[in-house]
Amino acid sequence: MYSEKVMDHFQNPRNVGEIENASGVGTVGNAKCGDIMRIFLDIDDETKVIKDCKFKTFGCGAAVATSSMATELVKGKTIEEALKVTNKAVMEALDGLPPVKVHCSLLAEEAIHAALWDYAEKHDMKIEGLSKPKSDIHEDEEDEEEY
Repeated sequence: MYSEKVMDHFQNPRNVGEIENASGVGTVGNAKCGDIMRIFLDIDDETKVIKDCKFKTFGCGAAVATSSMATELVKGKTIEEALKVTNKAVMEALDGLPPVKVHCSLLAEEAIHAALWDYAEKHDMKIEGLSKPKSDIHEDEEDEEEY
């Protein structure tokens, strides 16, 4: 059912915790399943590179695994590169998710976007291609059938 990578990131999650005085913090949830994901970013203001990324997630194993993988995918990337980390990229990096768990990868993508949005608001800047994130992604669940 779950790939070895999903199990590894669930049992040994990377980058768990908080970043004090984070550059950007994004919190999203899914009211339907109860998962809540918070991502913290430490961004270098000059280079716009994500120096550190941590997460706290309340949810199922897939939610923890997608949070863990998402932090791995954005760490060391520029804001523009991090913006391109999609739910599909997270799923591919984990060697797939069962269809009923696709919403966890959507949470990870939205949490990254929410943290980048928070950073942009704190610095009174616009990030090209970034729109205001949703705080609850449950309305996207009908899209899961496409995957």
